[in-house]
Amino acid sequence: MQDAVRGLEPQGLWSYFSDLSAIPRESGNEEGVRKYLLSFAKKHNLTAIVEEVGNVIIRKPAAKGFENRPSVALQGHMDMVCVKTEDSDHDFATDPIRLVRDGDWIKAKDTSLGADNGIAVALILDILADADAKHGPLEGIFTVAEETGLTGAFGIEAKNVDSRLLINLDSEEEGVFYIGCAGGVGTNAYMDVLWEETPAHHRGFELSVSGLKGGHSGAEIHTQRANAIKLAARVLTRLDEYRVFKATGGSKRNVIPSTATIGFSIPKEDEDRLYQVVETVLKEVKGEFEVADPDIAIDVTKVETPKRSVVANTLFDALYAAPHGVDAMSMSIEGIVETSTNLAILSLDEKGFYVSASHRSSILSARDDVARRFATIFKLAGARTKHSGAYPSWTPNIHSPLAALAARAWKEFTHEDATVTAIHAGLECGIINSRVPGMDSISFGPDMEEVHSTKERVSISSTARISSFTRYLLETIR
Repeated sequence: MQDAVRGLEPQGLWSYFSDLSAIPRESGNEEGVRKYLLSFAKKHNLTAIVEEVGNVIIRKPAAKGFENRPSVALQGHMDMVCVKTEDSDHDFATDPIRLVRDGDWIKAKDTSLGADNGIAVALILDILADADAKHGPLEGIFTVAEETGLTGAFGIEAKNVDSRLLINLDSEEEGVFYIGCAGGVGTNAYMDVLWEETPAHHRGFELSVSGLKGGHSGAEIHTQRANAIKLAARVLTRLDEYRVFKATGGSKRNVIPSTATIGFSIPKEDEDRLYQVVETVLKEVKGEFEVADPDIAIDVTKVETPKRSVVANTLFDALYAAPHGVDAMSMSIEGIVETSTNLAILSLDEKGFYVSASHRSSILSARDDVARRFATIFKLAGARTKHSGAYPSWTPNIHSPLAALAARAWKEFTHEDATVTAIHAGLECGIINSRVPGMDSISFGPDMEEVHSTKERVSISSTARISSFTRYLLETIR
């Protein structure tokens, strides 16, 4: 067990989380976790199933006296979003996540933490391993590739799931019970380029945008944080003449991009104008994002002038004009985002530019409309576009018996009222409900902050309370 979690309660949960943190588990690389789960099941004499898509389902019999209770599924995903600081040499394919304790919080050294959704996996394992836990028949459902397209949820096989009550543990605010979420779709844009000799009168520069918070493109999109790719485009579109030889920005489709780097050349006589533009834009955005993203840095440095470069005005015009952030707020649930876009990734290689975005909405026609608007802008710029990875919204069931039971149990357990609502971020419940007829689902979890970023952290005390409450709820379900 890593020192950061040694001595924390519940001890079993944090021990499992420490184990998971030592296993590489970026989306698509869940084999190590799968082997760990199967080894766990064997050690505790529990039945385990591996589905074709790679999900693992572990079954535990009912506790004595609870044999006639309904079967319940506890569900979380194996994978995590992997991001690191600019100066980190961490290798997510081989290196363990280094846990750090900071007061009531657990975070990671220079990387995302993976509490999304490692805390859920650890919590479920702690209950499955506990011979004294009181519950009816129990299933632990561990899905793959949630972060890159909800692949595991789409691959759930109804024949393997006995439960018709599902507790998803992939939420991030204690005392909030979700009964609905947005649907989503991705858009990719590809623009071919012609590499040409850089004009002799040009000089090379590198523009760097950094210091941004980034974060979860669903859970944090309403905070209107800055987008590093958009800020870079804001600078370049104010230049009269430029050519590009390098472009990188963002890392994951569900992460608000916190860094971007653009290598470009301009006529040598425009150098002073360049510094003026950078200074002006930085001053503007410092004012605009004073609350939401106060640490923005935009720097420009001289670099060796490249031999080859590409004309990219229309591409950066499209990046500047493309939607990002909240598109509409919900008219039915106060304070909830209805529709949004995250302009997530920019890259340039020998063939051309690549741009990727994700769109979310609780109304599927609005989801598809904002995706088409985004694609249209890039089509006008001469790019090819493709939509992919569509998933449905989870329509709230305000008459959910499980949600009503959980809210009552929370009141009994904490003497505080629960909040029952929907969330803009994507959850697996709606898809699992569609795969397993008759399933009734809720989602809750401990307090987490800044998920999908290097500042991700999870509350120690909240995790303990959610662990205890989950056990209480399982004992209550009849």
